[in-house]
Amino acid sequence: MKKYIQHILHESISVKEKAVVENSDRILEIVEALGKTITAGGKILLFGNGGSAADAQHIAAEFVNRFQMERPPLPAIALTTDTSTLTSIGNDYNFRDIFAKQVRAIGKKGDVAWGISTSGNSENVVRALTTAKEMGLRTIGMTGSGGAVADVSDLLLPVDSAVTARIQETHILYAHLICGLVDRTLFPEIDTDSA
Repeated sequence: MKKYIQHILHESISVKEKAVVENSDRILEIVEALGKTITAGGKILLFGNGGSAADAQHIAAEFVNRFQMERPPLPAIALTTDTSTLTSIGNDYNFRDIFAKQVRAIGKKGDVAWGISTSGNSENVVRALTTAKEMGLRTIGMTGSGGAVADVSDLLLPVDSAVTARIQETHILYAHLICGLVDRTLFPEIDTDSA
């Protein structure tokens, strides 16, 4: 059992380290894009399925409430939380439309659509990102090895792993890095060393 724990710990650290080192420039590009969007009065729309839906909610909460520093709330919405909207779209139209219809309803040019899919091929995530691009939103994708999400993402954060758990762990690390850096970019006057 202890060998298993050590194996998973080593694997998780290795995957995260490789992903962050290889994608640090993209992380900084995303931070810049989010900072510009928020400064211009835009918002961040986040979505995904299953664990990625939970990640979308987690990330939105870090922006709206706070991450590590006391600062004003930032505009982010997880499109995974309104069960009446999700089930009505899924029932009346199709599950593949549950995020795209919400993007059409509340997204506007200059906003950011942030889709999360560990496989990179979740049809409803791909359709929402496609819709967002057509509407003039900036698109961010977080995936495993890429998939169809890569084709419709202006900025992509992949994770080179075939293990869903390692991909999800790395997605949250990406998100925490981004949240911390956005805070530091938008609120440089706040003492972050004590946060």
